[in-house]
Amino acid sequence: MAGDLDELLTEALRNRLNSRIEVRELARLSGGASRETWSFVLVDGDASTKLVLQRERPGGMRTSGGMATEVALLRAAMERGVPVPRLVASDDGRSDLDAPFMVLEHIDGETIARRILRDPELAGARRLLGRQLGIALARIHSIDVQSIPGLPDIDQVVQFRDLVDVLGEPHPTFELAFRWLEQNRPPRGRSTIVHGDYRLGNFIVGPEGLRAVLDWELAHVGDPIEDIGWVCAKAWRFGGEGRVAGLATLEDLLEGYAEESGCSVEADTVHWWEVLATLKWGVMCIVQASTHLHGLTRSVELAAIGRRTCETEHDLLELLP
Repeated sequence: MAGDLDELLTEALRNRLNSRIEVRELARLSGGASRETWSFVLVDGDASTKLVLQRERPGGMRTSGGMATEVALLRAAMERGVPVPRLVASDDGRSDLDAPFMVLEHIDGETIARRILRDPELAGARRLLGRQLGIALARIHSIDVQSIPGLPDIDQVVQFRDLVDVLGEPHPTFELAFRWLEQNRPPRGRSTIVHGDYRLGNFIVGPEGLRAVLDWELAHVGDPIEDIGWVCAKAWRFGGEGRVAGLATLEDLLEGYAEESGCSVEADTVHWWEVLATLKWGVMCIVQASTHLHGLTRSVELAAIGRRTCETEHDLLELLP
């Protein structure tokens, strides 16, 4: 498979860049449910560049509009000063690799959460990341919504309420959370681009702090506080003590966010979105286990994630008054 892809990728990049280039050292990396990820070296004469290929999997989760929308998001994010990998090439609507794809620059750094939280060489980064994450998030939320057509704008309480009903599993804690969310819903704020999965695991971190924000396939239009609530959810602290990603205080993040955006955020509003984030992750755990149990994708990992539903129920009971 890698051999065939090697030839297809070489031809695709020659058509887009120049006829002299060669693709070498193509190697499969870990990938999510929606796409394959490969690393390779692009050789052009005496110059060589390490790059990353992402290609959609058939049947995987997609950004609304597909990878073309994510390409547009990355370009817009870079223009706004969000740290993201530079886009080198994309499928441009052609089927060179038999599926939509994009090629990005390789950025050195750490993505594994437990290392970011614990490795001594990243101690300095941990002191800076809270504020840096707030600044980057403010820049994401400053992207012109009209410049990225086709992104969904869906009431997520309604969306996940309907999903739980379809799944048909009784979870009294989830019902309690849905009731509390409806009764305590804050007024709708600004409508912005929302990253949708802003958390440890989707950041590249170096000793100086944040180097890149990854994985934009869940981006949509919504209330920007959703992203703050998501990065605060206990599931994304990975055992760390800080409320934000296990390593920073909410005050650190909100300070950076307000400095960059000029918008202040109330802690009570963040709490509502943190409850929703926790509930959403619990429902997602059921969905991922169901994918395995119904034979759509056989995976021990997906089956194991289903067992984490009870963790989110415990987290919700701690969050709800």
